[in-house]
Amino acid sequence: MKYKDYFIRNEREQKFAEMADQLAVNFAKRAHIHDEEGSFPFENFEDMKEAGYLKTTVPKEYSGDGASLYEMVLMQERIAKGDGSTALGVGWHVGMMLSLRESREWPEELFKDFCKKVVEDGEMINSFASERATGSPARGGRPQTTAEKTEDGWVISGRKTFSTLSPILNYFTVSAGIKDENKIGRFLVQKSENVKIEETWNTMSMRATGSHDVILDNVFVPDSALIEVEVPGEKTHHQSDSGWMLHIPACYIGIAHAARDFAVNFALNYRPNSLPGPIAEVDHIQQKIGKIEAELKTARMFLYSVADRWDKNPEERLGLKSELGLAKYVATNSALSIVDQAMRIVGGGSLSRKLPLERMYRDVRAGLHNPPMDDVVLKGLATAAFWAKN
Repeated sequence: MKYKDYFIRNEREQKFAEMADQLAVNFAKRAHIHDEEGSFPFENFEDMKEAGYLKTTVPKEYSGDGASLYEMVLMQERIAKGDGSTALGVGWHVGMMLSLRESREWPEELFKDFCKKVVEDGEMINSFASERATGSPARGGRPQTTAEKTEDGWVISGRKTFSTLSPILNYFTVSAGIKDENKIGRFLVQKSENVKIEETWNTMSMRATGSHDVILDNVFVPDSALIEVEVPGEKTHHQSDSGWMLHIPACYIGIAHAARDFAVNFALNYRPNSLPGPIAEVDHIQQKIGKIEAELKTARMFLYSVADRWDKNPEERLGLKSELGLAKYVATNSALSIVDQAMRIVGGGSLSRKLPLERMYRDVRAGLHNPPMDDVVLKGLATAAFWAKN
């Protein structure tokens, strides 16, 4: 009997899922090459551009598909089944476009113009905020990158780390401390000769995301590209809702889902001469498969239910912060366990670079270091519990 995904609820979602599934087939064929080389999968992004994937979360009024958060999660999980690095990379783009569509935090003309670039030219976007001295922007801290006001714009200088998609982006946003003021600006920057990429990304996990350092050396940005000026400690548009970041747990669930499929197929077909049938008939293998199924189903149910609530109840989005963080916590930690169990089922052969499991094992480790981190999620849950008692 053909597997039915009960999280696909209608024809529109079916079409989105089929597009992602078709893309993932070729991504899976290339994944080991880019992993071994640490190279950026330009061809994957060309495929997504041609398929129209890059415009799925662009608003309909600007010729996009207006994909919901639920639909984005559905697609991203499937892309990750083919290649985790590609899914995590494109997730920042489709997630940001969804966030910008909902918040309208950019000046409208700037947003409209960029949507046109996405739809017509296949341009993408990401936010470069991390720096070595400040760590994750989610932890706070003033960026060392600086922006100095000029007569008709700004001049920005600094270095950004963990700049995912840096090899392919022509546009990105940066945060920069405004010179001589206790303020932080966010700017849309276009790549130029004053923007350099230093290829520093050489990690054990997610090796093909192109998350190199980006160096800005007196980069001019016009006044029209200023998105927002914030005062540290005060609430801003981009801090108000993190629903779009469910692309992160969707990615790691997708990797774990692929590991599950590999382990199940292996168990059904591996027949050692010491047994009368495949190892799928052995009790302890069935126990491991059962544990995988329990964790995968639980993680997916929670992820999709939170995404559905976010879509259907806009007025409740700010109150979903704990659930959004918990979805990521459950997904990443379940992914670690699922891939581990899959490797135990396959045995010593799972360590071979000829099989995808060892790459999946390394890739899911990266989820622990994507925001929100486990300690932040758990502290938030504890705070909510204490607050509920007062």
